[in-house]
Amino acid sequence: MPRPPQRSSPSRRPRWARPPAPEVRERIEPVVAGDSPHGPQKIHKILAAAGLGSRRAMEELIRAGKVKVNGALAQVGMRVQPGDVIRVGRRQVTVRDNAGSPRIIAYHKPEGEIVSHDDPQGRPSVFEKLPAMRRGKWLAVGRLDYNTSGLLIFTTSGELCNRLMHPRYEVEREYAVRIIGKLKDEQLKQLMKGVRLEDGMARFDILEERGGRGLNHWYRVVLREGRNRIVRRMFEAVGFKVSRLMRVRFGIVSLPFALRRGAWRELDETQTAAILDWSTTLVDPAKPPPAAGGRKDRINPAAGIARARTPDRPRRSYRAT
Repeated sequence: MPRPPQRSSPSRRPRWARPPAPEVRERIEPVVAGDSPHGPQKIHKILAAAGLGSRRAMEELIRAGKVKVNGALAQVGMRVQPGDVIRVGRRQVTVRDNAGSPRIIAYHKPEGEIVSHDDPQGRPSVFEKLPAMRRGKWLAVGRLDYNTSGLLIFTTSGELCNRLMHPRYEVEREYAVRIIGKLKDEQLKQLMKGVRLEDGMARFDILEERGGRGLNHWYRVVLREGRNRIVRRMFEAVGFKVSRLMRVRFGIVSLPFALRRGAWRELDETQTAAILDWSTTLVDPAKPPPAAGGRKDRINPAAGIARARTPDRPRRSYRAT
């Protein structure tokens, strides 16, 4: 008898890193335009919000004389107002009272892709799989190494990108880490207290063992910075090699279990608004956050704002492969 066709299973990850499955799966629709602050604003902020690059990159273009406002060369720090026309090379940005809400995408990066528009080695890029845009461009919120998989967030807003990436805002990153071997108690304490790397001290805010089999053991780690290869280097500092690394959360956005490797989902209007509200609390801590924090309230792009399970009882350990 012919064998029945096999169903392809979603990419595996530790069970503790999986957000709850949604009761109803809804189609993700494009975001709806909203209002932006009125009045004069700094030009580099406007250009960054339009998705042309970071604020720092826009300032460099202005200093290089490549930006004009209403036909005149722009100056660093100048302000523009509704009705002004900005030209950056062949691109034109018109300052308006009403600006569309930024678009946000959650992407499940597989291993073997680079987070760059241009790679001399010709390796596959994460940007090749994103939807085409008529204006602006997709900005990556942070990076993942070539051999690291998991959640990548893309947005059209340079302002939002800056808020999520700036070191002073200390946005949480959560990873599922598989190492060869098992940490001892003193090594666990050392990683929580801090280890010295070539570019300074680094520490985990959370480090929990999540089981394993044979030589492989899984750990859940949370930290508040995104230095290059920092998770791998921290484990190497205590004598262990990371054999697999997956980012499962960035801030309040979690990687949905149903999202296959190499696939993306665009956040809907409610999800986008929740992220924007939360990002304002990074700049102004006096504002009440929309989520309670920790593991209780996160955004799951597959099901709106999902309430994750709390660790009130032991979970089954992940079978290492």
